[in-house]
Amino acid sequence: MKNIRLTMGQALVKFLDNQYINFDGEVLKFVEGVFGIFGHGCVVGIGEALQETNHNLTFYQGHNEQGMAHTAIAYAKQSNRKRIMAVTTSIGPGALNMVTAAGLATVNRIPVLLLPGDTFACRQPDPVLQQVEQSHDLTISANDAFKPVCKYWDRISRPEQLMSAAVNAMRVLTDPAETGAVCLALPQDVQGEAYDYPEYFFEKRIHTIKRQELSSTELEEAVSIIKQSKKPLVICGGGVRYSEAGKELADFCNQFNIPFGETQAGKSSLTWDHPMNLGGIGVTGTLAANKIAHDADLVIGIGTRFSDFTTASKWNFKNPDVRFMTINLNKFDAYKMNATPFLADAKAGIAALTNTLKTLGYQSCYQKEIEEARTEWASEVDKLYQTDEQEGFSQTRALGLLNEELMAQDAVVVGASGSLPGDLQRVWRPRSIDSYHMEYGFSCMGYEVCGTLGAKIAEPDKDVYCMVGDGSYIMLHSELFTSIQEGIKINILLFDNHGFQCIDNLQGDQGIPHFGCEFRFRNPQTKQLDGNYIPVDFAANARSYGCQAWTVHNPEELKKAMAEAQKSPVSTLIDIKVLPKSMTDGYSSWWRVGTPEVSQKSQVTEACKDMKKNIAKTFPY
Repeated sequence: MKNIRLTMGQALVKFLDNQYINFDGEVLKFVEGVFGIFGHGCVVGIGEALQETNHNLTFYQGHNEQGMAHTAIAYAKQSNRKRIMAVTTSIGPGALNMVTAAGLATVNRIPVLLLPGDTFACRQPDPVLQQVEQSHDLTISANDAFKPVCKYWDRISRPEQLMSAAVNAMRVLTDPAETGAVCLALPQDVQGEAYDYPEYFFEKRIHTIKRQELSSTELEEAVSIIKQSKKPLVICGGGVRYSEAGKELADFCNQFNIPFGETQAGKSSLTWDHPMNLGGIGVTGTLAANKIAHDADLVIGIGTRFSDFTTASKWNFKNPDVRFMTINLNKFDAYKMNATPFLADAKAGIAALTNTLKTLGYQSCYQKEIEEARTEWASEVDKLYQTDEQEGFSQTRALGLLNEELMAQDAVVVGASGSLPGDLQRVWRPRSIDSYHMEYGFSCMGYEVCGTLGAKIAEPDKDVYCMVGDGSYIMLHSELFTSIQEGIKINILLFDNHGFQCIDNLQGDQGIPHFGCEFRFRNPQTKQLDGNYIPVDFAANARSYGCQAWTVHNPEELKKAMAEAQKSPVSTLIDIKVLPKSMTDGYSSWWRVGTPEVSQKSQVTEACKDMKKNIAKTFPY
C-alpha cells in the first residue's frame, strides 16, 4: 500500500476534489468549490491547501459567513442536490455566524459541508484568540453549537481521523433521506499536521443515488388506499423536484383525474398551467387548492414534510373521513399526519402507482370541481395582477408585470421571507421547470440575495432574479459584493414597503396595535417608533458596490428599468417603492400563533377565542 504524506488540510482538499455522484447513470463532480473567509483559524491550514493549484476546486471569497453559506446552500438546491459547495471559516465568531445557515440547510434537506476552524487540539496555547472557554468542560468549543442543527458533526482531533470523518460526511451529504448540514470542525493545529495517508483514500469515489422502489406488498397497499378514495388530493413537495419526478406526477394526475397542490419547495416541479395544478396550498396557498383540500378524503403527500404552512396548522382538511398516505424517502417525514407511510423515491413510487392503477381502471369522482376551482383562481390572479391603488404602486401589480411581461420564461426567481413568499406562492405562474427557488422551510431573512448568487452559479445561462423586501435586504446582502467581484450578474428586485409588513399584518390580525414592525423614526412626542417612514435610497446603496440600479414608483418606470437591467453587464438592483399592505391576504386558510389568553385589549382576547375555536377544528395528529 502506497502512502502520500500530506497535511490534514491538504488531504481534505484532495479528498473533496475526487468525490462524484451517480444519478440515473449520469456521473457528476459532487463538490464544485469552496467558499471561505480566512482568519487565523483556517488561513494557514486549509487555506494553504486551497491556494495550491493541484486541485480543481474553485475558491470563492465570501463576505459574511452566514451569507456565503446561504450561497452554497442555494447552489445545491438549484442543482437538485446533485452538486454542492463547501464553506470554511475561522474559529469563534466566524464559525458561529454559520450556525443559522446550518439550521436552514438541515430544515430544507439541502446538503452543505461546513468546515469551521477550531481551537487547538493540543490545548497548549489556550485560550487562543476568539476561543469560547467553558470551565466545566474543556472539550467544548464554539463549534459544539452546530450539533443541534447538523445531520452529521465531527471534530478532527488527529490528522488520521479525517479518513473516517470525511467518508461519513459524504455518506450523509449524498443520502437524499438524511441530507442536510454536515460540520467537520478543524482544529487549527491539526490542519497543518502531516500524516502518511493511503493513496486509496484519494481515489475517485462515485456515490450512487439509488431510486428506492416500492415493494410489491407496499404497492398493493398503496393502490388499495387510493382505490377506496373518491376525492384524493396530491401535495407536491420538494421531494418531487429533487427526484425530478415532474413528468411522472403529471402523468399520474392526468390519468386518474387527481388534482395537486404545491408546497413552496415543490412549486415549479410542473408549470402553472397543468390542468391538475391548483397552485400553492396552505396558509400562503390559493383558494383553489385550499377549497379542494377541505373536501378531500385522501391526501397523498409526496416528498413533503407537512409543515404548518402546508397544512394550515392541520386545519385545512375538513372531511371527517380524510386519510393520509405518503411517499417519502425520509421515514420521519413519512409518518407525519398519522399517514400510512411508503418509503420510496418519488419518481419510482409514482410510476409504479400509475402502472398498477391504470390496469385497474381507477378514476377519481371529481366532476367539474377542479376546472371550476382553477378558473375561479385564475380570475382572481388576473385581478390582482391588474389592481393598482390610486395612491401608489401595489406589490401584486408589480409581480404581475414581472411575471407576465418583463421576465424570460426560463428566468429563475429566488425568495425566502416576508410577504413576498406568500404572494409568490399564490400568484406567481412558473412557465418552466425548476424556475421557482423558495427557501421557506426556515424562512430565513437574508437568504434572498446570497441565495440568488448560488442559484446563478448553478444556472449560469439563465437570468436569476432575487425577490426581496427592504427588511431582508438590510439584514444581509453581503454576497452582492461577491457577485461584482466574480463578474457573476444577478438581479435584485427590492420591494420597499417600509418594514416587516407581513408581521405587522399578523400583529394587527390578533388585535395588537402596530408596534415595532415598520421602519419609522422615533416620535419625540410618543417616545415610540411611530414617526414618519425612514426614506432609504437602496439604489444608491447598490451603486456603491458597482451595480447598476434604478428606483421606480409605477409600472412605466418598472418596465423601463427592467429593459435597461437586462442589458446591463453587471449585477443590478431595482428599488421598487410599493404601497405598504398591498400584498395578498389569506384564502380559506388559518395559521395558529400564540395569541395571548389574557390582555387589556379586548381585540386580543377575542382573537384568542377565535384561535381556540379553530384549534378545535384541526386534525388531531
